[in-house]
Amino acid sequence: MIPPKEPPAHQVLEENEEGKITPILEETISYVDKILGENDDFVMHQFRIFDQYPAVLMYFSDLIEKQYLNEHILKPLMFSVTNKQGKAKNSRPLKDVLFADTLYACEGRSERHLAELIQAVVQGETVLVVEGLEEALLFSTRNVDKRSITQPETEQVIRGAREGFIEMLGTNLSLLRYRLPTPDLRVKSIRIGRVTKSKVAVCYLDGIVNPQLVEEVFRRLALIDIDGILDVGYLEQFIEDNHLSPFPQIQNTERPDKAVANLLEGRVILLVDGSPFALILPTVFSQFYQTVEDYSERFLLVSFIRLARLVALVFSLIFPSLYVALISFNPELIPTEFAVAVAGGRAGVPFPSLIEVLIMEISMEVLREATLRLPQQVGGALSIVGVLVVGQAAVAAGFISPITVVIIALTTIGSFATPAYNAALALRMLRFPLVILAGMFGLYGVMIGLILIANHMLSLKSFGVPYLSPIVPGNFQGMKDTLARLPLWSMPKRPALLHTPNDSRLGMKTKELKHPPSNTLDPLKVGNTRRDIEDGVSSSSNNDSSSDNSN
Repeated sequence: MIPPKEPPAHQVLEENEEGKITPILEETISYVDKILGENDDFVMHQFRIFDQYPAVLMYFSDLIEKQYLNEHILKPLMFSVTNKQGKAKNSRPLKDVLFADTLYACEGRSERHLAELIQAVVQGETVLVVEGLEEALLFSTRNVDKRSITQPETEQVIRGAREGFIEMLGTNLSLLRYRLPTPDLRVKSIRIGRVTKSKVAVCYLDGIVNPQLVEEVFRRLALIDIDGILDVGYLEQFIEDNHLSPFPQIQNTERPDKAVANLLEGRVILLVDGSPFALILPTVFSQFYQTVEDYSERFLLVSFIRLARLVALVFSLIFPSLYVALISFNPELIPTEFAVAVAGGRAGVPFPSLIEVLIMEISMEVLREATLRLPQQVGGALSIVGVLVVGQAAVAAGFISPITVVIIALTTIGSFATPAYNAALALRMLRFPLVILAGMFGLYGVMIGLILIANHMLSLKSFGVPYLSPIVPGNFQGMKDTLARLPLWSMPKRPALLHTPNDSRLGMKTKELKHPPSNTLDPLKVGNTRRDIEDGVSSSSNNDSSSDNSN
């Protein structure tokens, strides 16, 4: 006869969600053993506290720091006391004696619910259950190997910090605290995921952030009901405003300094335990072509680089479609010498320009994906072989014209100039419908496609903030940091679109830097001052000598 199958552990927990710990130690041991007892790395160590009180320690051996457990928890509890000391201890509640006089663990708490006890064990905490106590004592002993803090892989800069977030949530929060040593920094935690119980940290600056924004973030997070949250990308897909848009409405970053800069502007940062990325919300489109370096260098140079970056972004979107429209429908717009060169290069190509561009675009996407997925040592070689050998062979064979190769190469380089990967990915995807429209209707099709894209972007919002602000709706203060960047002292206000309670980020003294004081080390002034002093000394000595002679 086959024995009845035991219900799964999560079902037992759901049925006893409100169950509490009883003073009878064996009942607690039996309940925990039914749920976790089949794991080979689960340990229940039974002993007596002060040779008097039966107790048990529960933990997963691969998740805890064993030396810490032995030195700071087990050793003090198993220390044998004399009868006199025992009587002194018995005059006080055992829980107070353990927390106040016995254990050396700095992170300890008590818990009454059995479900929370199980959750604490699977997260790497050590649980102490004592006969006669209706509460279990929980100690943070988790010790998981982690990688060191290194330079971010996706957001490298020439001038800026060289540290990035890692997978451990505690380390990421410490990086934020290190850069924001203020009591106004608030970190609120929430657990999401029926199975993973992933810890999500909501970070913001009290007094700067709009309270309604924080409430809306918590409201959307509370509505998420899924088995597990493995990365911040899961959260992004649940809490964004428009789920069907190709454009990202929430920005992500690996850089703590970028996260801190957005906190100071009044935004909210989301961190997930196990993910090296942070979410920045709300987000507008202009943030996707801005970098951390834009605020470290002087504004004239940065403005030029930002405009070049924006031109590359536009080129990556419309360059192939313009080429198809001009070649197929409007060749009269091309200069004569250039038209002759293009016609000579396309002689013998069996495909129309639309098919030719689509073949090259799809080939570049496949090559880019193959380079990304291959090992790092092989990926660089594949990209060179794919671009040089295959491209040259296609031109020599007459399948592709040389001008098409040049157009697609410039388009790909332009997409690489976009700092945000998810924004560049959206533009790469939108190139294909624009090329098809250009092949069907020429320049009219390109304009129709651009109008549809602009209309869609105007309809987008990120937590109520218009996606194209501060351009639409217009805000002069916000435009100072959009297409170009004006000096830092000329931007005294935080972004108006965030409606922060405290909108001023510059003090009155800073405004005096617009008119710097005269240089006290000016060679002309220093030389004149010295000469005046010397002239004064010499004249006084002459006067003294003349007075002596007169006497």
